[in-house]
Amino acid sequence: MFTEGDMAVYPAHGVGVIRSIQTQTVGGVDHTFYVLEILENHMKIMIPTASSKSVGLRAIVNKSQVQEVIAILEDRTSEIGTQTWNRRYRDYMDKIKTGSVHEVATVLRDLFLLSIDKDLSYGERKMLDTAKNLLVKELSLAQDVDEAKISQKIETIFS
Repeated sequence: MFTEGDMAVYPAHGVGVIRSIQTQTVGGVDHTFYVLEILENHMKIMIPTASSKSVGLRAIVNKSQVQEVIAILEDRTSEIGTQTWNRRYRDYMDKIKTGSVHEVATVLRDLFLLSIDKDLSYGERKMLDTAKNLLVKELSLAQDVDEAKISQKIETIFS
């Protein structure tokens, strides 16, 4: 699925580069791993190639999918639930953990819209920043533009 040098997204951690593909013996059985280096913090993650799809490892979005993400951010018709902040936090965290760029965009949009009406909890503010950072990094790579430009575009959508 991936080769060395490919960009990939690992759920909740963001975009990384496949630095190598290694085979290691675990419990007497040879397993092949992707060694993914997360761009944001240079953390290295070893992901078994056999289960990479089930853990959510995926390629970065293409340019047409970027427009879908922008459409999600611009959508103002969604209803924000009335559940408590901790229930909402868990729901949003589950969405971020899927690794889906569409789900991350939904979390960012919903938290931003919620912040207009009320103060976000500390956890929600941190999650808003996480969702924004994940999107900015992936969209900038997908469109081959500077992260600051993508960040500004997102700020414009929400202003």
